[in-house]
Amino acid sequence: MQNNQSSAVNPSETKLLWQPSQADIKASNLYAFMDYLRTNFKFKGTQYSALHEWSIQNKTDFWTAIWQFYDIKGQIGQQKITQADLMPGAKWFPEAKLNFAENLLRHTLKHNDKPAIIERGEDGRRITISYTQLNQKVTILANYLKNLGVKKGDCVAGFLPNSHYAVVAMLATSSLGAIWTSCSPDFGFNGVLDRFAQIKPKVLFATDGYYYGGKCIHSLDRVAQIKTELAGVESLIITPYLSQSDHSQHTIYNEDGSTKWNSIFASENASLEPLTFQEMAFDDPLYVLYSSGTTGKPKCIVHSVGGTLLQHLKELSLHSNVKAESTLFYYTTCGWMMWNWLVSGLTLGASLVLFDGSPFHPHKSILFDIADEESIDIFGASAKYYSACEKFGLEPTKSHKLTSLNTILSTGSPLSHESFDYLYKSVKQDVCVSSISGGTDIISCFALGCPILPVYQGELQCLGLGMDVQFFDEQGNALSTGKGELVCLQTFPSMPTGFWNDLDNKKYHAAYFDRFPNIWAHGDYGELTLHKNHTGVIIHGRSDAVLNPGGVRIGTAEIYRQVEKVNSVFESIAIGQQWRDDVRIILFVRLKEGLQLDQGLKDLIKQTIRTNTTPRHVPSKIIQIDDIPRTLSGKIVELAVRNIVHKQEVKNQEALANPETLNLFKNLPELECD
Repeated sequence: MQNNQSSAVNPSETKLLWQPSQADIKASNLYAFMDYLRTNFKFKGTQYSALHEWSIQNKTDFWTAIWQFYDIKGQIGQQKITQADLMPGAKWFPEAKLNFAENLLRHTLKHNDKPAIIERGEDGRRITISYTQLNQKVTILANYLKNLGVKKGDCVAGFLPNSHYAVVAMLATSSLGAIWTSCSPDFGFNGVLDRFAQIKPKVLFATDGYYYGGKCIHSLDRVAQIKTELAGVESLIITPYLSQSDHSQHTIYNEDGSTKWNSIFASENASLEPLTFQEMAFDDPLYVLYSSGTTGKPKCIVHSVGGTLLQHLKELSLHSNVKAESTLFYYTTCGWMMWNWLVSGLTLGASLVLFDGSPFHPHKSILFDIADEESIDIFGASAKYYSACEKFGLEPTKSHKLTSLNTILSTGSPLSHESFDYLYKSVKQDVCVSSISGGTDIISCFALGCPILPVYQGELQCLGLGMDVQFFDEQGNALSTGKGELVCLQTFPSMPTGFWNDLDNKKYHAAYFDRFPNIWAHGDYGELTLHKNHTGVIIHGRSDAVLNPGGVRIGTAEIYRQVEKVNSVFESIAIGQQWRDDVRIILFVRLKEGLQLDQGLKDLIKQTIRTNTTPRHVPSKIIQIDDIPRTLSGKIVELAVRNIVHKQEVKNQEALANPETLNLFKNLPELECD
C-alpha cells in the first residue's frame, strides 16, 4: 500500500478561527505530558505532530506512559502487548490487574465535599452529590448487589435517564467486576428488548418515568412488560425520577418482586461494609454498547476495562484538557456512548454536570443558562444542537456571561463551517471549539480536539494520539489528496474485545476487517489536511451514505454544509436514488415553521450548492418534508430513507426515535418522474 503524507486540503484556503496563547499551551495537560515523555521515554519533540508520530511509532511506550503518567490504580505487569501486529488479535497489557470503578472513585477521599455530580433536568431539579457521598452510595449499592449474588461476568442493565442513579449503578456494578449496559427510557419496548434480551441481564435498574419537552412520561407499565420478557432478570430495582405529584397521578403497576431504590439506602437496610474492588484483567468486559440497529438487530459491542480507561484518560485529559478543577458537561443520554465518555471524567477528579430532558425546554437557552449557573468550562453537545441554536437565533454572547467556558465540544455528525462561525460569533470568541469523531464501535475517537493547536473552520483539530489513521481509496491505497475511507492501520487498546455471543468473532471481523485485511475500516468518509505542526481532519459523512452520481463520490456533509447557509431551511437529509442506470441526488428539506418550498427557494438552494461545490453536488429533486427520521441518539438516518424510497424494508424501526416519519417518504409522486 502506498503512503503519501502530503496535504489533501490547502491550509491557506482554510479560515483560522482561534489560536491558544503561550500561557494556555504551557498550562495544558498535554504540555505536561510531553515534558514527562521527554524525561522518561526519550521523546525529543516539542510539537503535536512529533508527538503523534512518536505515539504510533512507539505504541507500547505511549500507552505505558498513559498508565504511568496518570498513576492508574492496579498492576501493569511486565508484558505490555502480545500479538502486536494482529488486528484483531493483539492483547494489551496481558498481565495487568485493575478495576474500573476503583479508578473512577480514587478521588473520593482527596476531594471530600467537592461536587462529583451536579444533576440538572428540564423540570428544574438540581441535585449535588459530593465525591464522599458518591463513594458512600456506591458502597451501599455494591454491597446490596453482592448480596443479590451479582459477581464478576454477570450483566446488569439500566433503563434510566441521565442521572446520578445511572452513575451510581454503573460504578457499583463495575466494582464487582460485573458488566454494565444501558439505554435511555425514550427507547420503545422492542428497542429495549432488541438490546437487553441479547445479553440477559441478572439485575435491571429502571426508572418510574422521565420528562421531555414539558411532558411527564411514565415508564412503569413499559418496565413491567420488559421485566416479563427478560426471563433472566432476577431482580428489578425502581429509581424514583418523577416528582411525587407526577408519580401520584399515575396508577402504577403492581411492583411485587421489585425493590425501590430509596429502600436500599434506608439506614436500617444500608450496608456500609467497606467497598472492595474485584480485580480484573485488562481485557475483561466492562460495558456492552449497541450499534444503532437501523439495518437489523443492534450489534452488542463489548468494551474492556483497561482499554476504556486508558483511552478515556487520554482523550479527556490530553485532548480535552479536563482537570481536577474542571466542570464538565455533555448533553447526552444513557443510550449514547458520550455518556460513558462523560462519566470517565470522574477519574480526573472533575465535577460532572448531568442533564436529562429536551435541550430547548423550558426555554431555548436552558443549556447555556446551566453553563453560567454551574460555571461549566468544558461544554459538549451534538452538531445538530448547535445548528438548531443558530436557526433559533440564540446569541449567548449577548445574553449570557459564559465566563468559565474555555472549550466547546461537538460530535454526532460533522460540524459545519457555518456552525463553527456561529459558535465564535454568537457564543464566545475566546474558546477552543473541538469537533470530535469516533463512535460506539471504539467508545472513543479517531480525530478530535487539542488545547495546544489552532482551530480552523470546518476541521477537526487533529488525529488522536496512538491512532494510526489514514484515508484509503477503494483499492486500499493511502490517499495523498482527496476523500476516502477512514482506516486505522495499527491496533489500539479500546478496540472492542468482540461482539456478544459472536461465535468465532465472525460478525466482529465482518464489521471492520473484511474490506482491508488486518486494518480497521471505520465506515467514515473524509480526508486529511496538513498544517505546519499537525494533521487536521475533515469528515464528509458515513461512507455507506456516500452519494455516487455519475460515478463521483460525494459525502452528504458536503451538501448539508451548503444547505445550512439557507436561512429558511431548518434541517435536511440527502440520499441517492437509483434512476435510469445512474444515481440522482434527492434532497429533502424541513423548513422553518410556517414556510413553504416554492420555486424561488429551490433555486436559491441549488444555486448555493452549485456556487460553493460543483454541479455534481446539485440535487435533481428538492422536496419539502415535515420531519426527518433519526436514531435515539439524534443522528439522521440516510440509509433508512434510501430504503423507503427504493421500496425496501427498514428492518428495525424500533432503533428510531420517530419511526412514523418514514411514512413521509413512501410513494412520493415526485420520485416517479424525471
